[in-house]
Amino acid sequence: MRTIVHLSDLHFGRTDPATLEPLRVCLARLAPHLLVVSGDLTQRARPAQFRQARAYLDTLPGPQLVVPGNHDVPLYDLFRRFLSPFGRYRRLIGQDLQPVFVDDEIAVLGVNTARGLALRGGRVSKAQIAGLRAALRALDRRLTRILVSHHPFDVTAKGCGADVVLAGHLHAGYAGALGGAGVSAIVVQAGTATSQRTRGSPNSFNVLRVSPGHIEIDEYSLAREGFACSRRHVFDHASGVWVGSHGPA
Repeated sequence: MRTIVHLSDLHFGRTDPATLEPLRVCLARLAPHLLVVSGDLTQRARPAQFRQARAYLDTLPGPQLVVPGNHDVPLYDLFRRFLSPFGRYRRLIGQDLQPVFVDDEIAVLGVNTARGLALRGGRVSKAQIAGLRAALRALDRRLTRILVSHHPFDVTAKGCGADVVLAGHLHAGYAGALGGAGVSAIVVQAGTATSQRTRGSPNSFNVLRVSPGHIEIDEYSLAREGFACSRRHVFDHASGVWVGSHGPA
């Protein structure tokens, strides 16, 4: 079994300071095999915000797989936005915009959906889809195949062959199985872990416990005593599709 912590939308530059230490303590206790961050590390892609994000990530468990979000592209600096949209991200967070983590149980592939020409939205190009298909098909079929992007997208419609896609952007938690024509995947949204902009939901993140053919997803929400499991989703793979059940923790 592998434990994956899924954070998103940290938004350094507009974080709630009261979330940082409780999150750090909770993640240390969980001791995940992999920490995933699905974009929007900063509020406005400024150097100081990237440095704050980098310093905070360095206090969290590793290994880590991080992808950028639309807020990690400069908004008002048009020169950088169009000519070097990920320059600061590469210099201060990580060179690889589509990192990969593979061990003997899981394969996790990052997908960069952020674009310099898009203010809020994102997209996945045909070349990216083709690359994902090839990469996933080349993997051992016994591995649980997971994609990580900032913006959610329908991996069943794209035919990527993934079991799970982790995303953020919406600042709201969600987990559900999408399927059609015998193809199925689990879509998991993370709320914002540390931003002040919670959009009516508490600060939250996800914990995935992944075994062959079985995935448990716990949503951890911030309460008075710290982050605690507030909702659980369980998915089992049968007859080529993922089937889930949901309920309180």
